Amino acid sequence: MQAKKPSESRTTMTDLVLPSETNPLNNLFGGELLARMDRAASIAARRHSRRITVTASVNHVAFNHPVPLGSVLTVEAAVSRAFKTSMEVYIDVWMEDRFTGERSKANEAIYTFVAVDDAGRPTEVPPITPESTLEIERFDAALRRKQLSLVLANKMKPSEATELKALFTTS
Repeated sequence: MQAKKPSESRTTMTDLVLPSETNPLNNLFGGELLARMDRAASIAARRHSRRITVTASVNHVAFNHPVPLGSVLTVEAAVSRAFKTSMEVYIDVWMEDRFTGERSKANEAIYTFVAVDDAGRPTEVPPITPESTLEIERFDAALRRKQLSLVLANKMKPSEATELKALFTTS
């Protein structure tokens, strides 16, 4: 299977924050943001794998800044690493100030998707070849995150976590 670049999966979705999507403080509901991130990440995973993809986990979400009513919100997602049948998708959320037009990073998340065949069975995905410095950093960190997750779920022994050995052993 031929490797793909993260840029081939890049997905950008831009939309306004409407009144029906806000809480009593007039900020975007967290669940609404999660749904937007899930949709963008799903498209990125599908672009990479060219398969049906399902959300396997939401590994990390940081609600760093509230997103006010009327903001222009841009969700950018790209596959950061591909494993055998799963893909880590890194999501950056940008908000555009409604008065100044200044764009700032509001939130970020990391989701894991699994590619499935028509019967719903996991199927192999192409590897990723990162290019930029940021893509390489995210690619390298993805293996550490995966190993940590497996160790915490008792699906991998700490001694087998090659990327995490320094965290679990003493010199």
